[in-house]
Amino acid sequence: MLKLLIAVDGSPHALRAMEAAARLQSETNGLEAVLVHVRDVPLHVEQYPVMDATAVERALQQQQSALLDEALSQARRTGLKQVETRAEVGVAAKEIVRLAAELGSDMIVIGTHGRGALAGLLLGSVAQRVVHRAEVPVLLVK
Repeated sequence: MLKLLIAVDGSPHALRAMEAAARLQSETNGLEAVLVHVRDVPLHVEQYPVMDATAVERALQQQQSALLDEALSQARRTGLKQVETRAEVGVAAKEIVRLAAELGSDMIVIGTHGRGALAGLLLGSVAQRVVHRAEVPVLLVK
């Protein structure tokens, strides 16, 4: 059974990555998929006395949970059968690669915005960093 880690961010690119994974499912003896969303470490809200750090963290967790719930619904609509979700906090590329290794994933599937070589070189991208760091194959879906 093929084990995939699919990075999701709520964008149409992530949906296309799930659709590509569903196509792989039909070509293999089945697969297990883990949808992962990585949110950035929040700013140090304690530096801003008008903000309640606990309330901000709770709101960020709720937002991430809602995004993963929607991604799970989308995954099921694409035909993915064995799917679970993971919420992580940190630097996206680093956490995606770490989690893929931790879970023993056979492949990482990630949507890319396809900004082009120059923009990718200047701005970098999560997908590009994952490709360079991953120890398993990475399927980039444009």
